Amino acid sequence: MKTTRLALLAGVTALTLAACGSEDPLAEPTGEGTTTEAGAVVVGSQAYYSNEIVAEIYAQVLEDAGLDVTRQFQIGQRDVYLQAMEGGEVQVLPEYTGNLLQFYVPDTEARSSEDVATELPDALPEGLAVLEYAEAQDADSYNVTAEFSAENGITSLADLAGYDGEITIGGNAELESRPYGPEGLREFYGVDVEFLAIGDSGGPLTKDAIRDGTITMGDIYTADPDLASGDFVTLEDPESMILAQNVVPLVAADRAEELAPLLDPVSAALTTEALIALNARSVGEQLDSATIATDWLTEQGLLEETS
Repeated sequence: MKTTRLALLAGVTALTLAACGSEDPLAEPTGEGTTTEAGAVVVGSQAYYSNEIVAEIYAQVLEDAGLDVTRQFQIGQRDVYLQAMEGGEVQVLPEYTGNLLQFYVPDTEARSSEDVATELPDALPEGLAVLEYAEAQDADSYNVTAEFSAENGITSLADLAGYDGEITIGGNAELESRPYGPEGLREFYGVDVEFLAIGDSGGPLTKDAIRDGTITMGDIYTADPDLASGDFVTLEDPESMILAQNVVPLVAADRAEELAPLLDPVSAALTTEALIALNARSVGEQLDSATIATDWLTEQGLLEETS
């Protein structure tokens, strides 16, 4: 059964990577066209439901301010959508400070929200800028089953060094080469692991793989409402191997001055608790991102009243 499970996960991952690696990731927009005429802005998102919710929040705020907004959601993973942003095809996209910094500066020593935010602007290529970051974090985290944690006394990544079994981690394919992937676990915690690519950004496939033992631990983002279910234990990271991952608008540098007054209030209002609640409405209530975004923005008083 485990062999079959591995084959299934590999197949799903291959399909995901094929979709993310297409020659034209913007070929099928969710809006109409990719015009960037004066007053127009293209808002993009990662291939991750929570990121799409934040992108929709940005889009609605910009539309409310009178901008002509085109949505290009579910573009793909970081290497794909950053190429689109650097090429000028997308002007706004929700990012996560630590991962964005490590993409451009893999050996950064910044760890805290403040240190990462200080270093990030100078790390970006010409043409890109970040606005104010939110208190909200949606960080990578390693999770095991509650049963595994209790049976082996493992509540921290540091505890893995004393585990005498084989450890397999699972997550998106790019996790294998990220600084907090297998190499990071070896460097920071002295732990050797196997890796299995599961291309659903910590979604149901990753969670099922943790539950059924296909993988020992999986990468699930910390704002995932399922982490409160009791099924999983998020392992502590005492060495701060994983950087702070605050939500931040990544924007075209030549639009930053224009967009900051519109998007900074969103960042000021977006807490981790709020992000978890937004994600819970998607996962539990199966609501679309537009409805979730409108309801939250209305509650926060961030949309002008319409007649």
